[in-house]
Amino acid sequence: MASIKITKENFESEVTNSDTPVIIDFWASWCGPCQMMGPIFEELSSEFKGKLKFAKVSTEEEPEIASHFHIQGIPALSVVKGNREFGRIVGFKPKDSLRKEIKSALERVE
Repeated sequence: MASIKITKENFESEVTNSDTPVIIDFWASWCGPCQMMGPIFEELSSEFKGKLKFAKVSTEEEPEIASHFHIQGIPALSVVKGNREFGRIVGFKPKDSLRKEIKSALERVE
């Protein structure tokens, strides 16, 4: 399962109006830790299929979305449902650690 590229144009339909919680990966092309975490993020998307929608936002291309979420450092992952954030993971994480943090954030989603 691949992640969805989020833009201003599809944000409402893919994130705000999603029936499934969404995890958004805020990243940039110049960010080394973001490049390292990208493949891990994609691998985990298949493990959470049906439970969590995986999405990516380029902070270079969509600074307004990053600003809306008050992103101050990347990589940053935000677990959201509707207009509410239920968890945030900041910085590079190895696969097992990231999986645990995603599960923890998903448990808080109402």
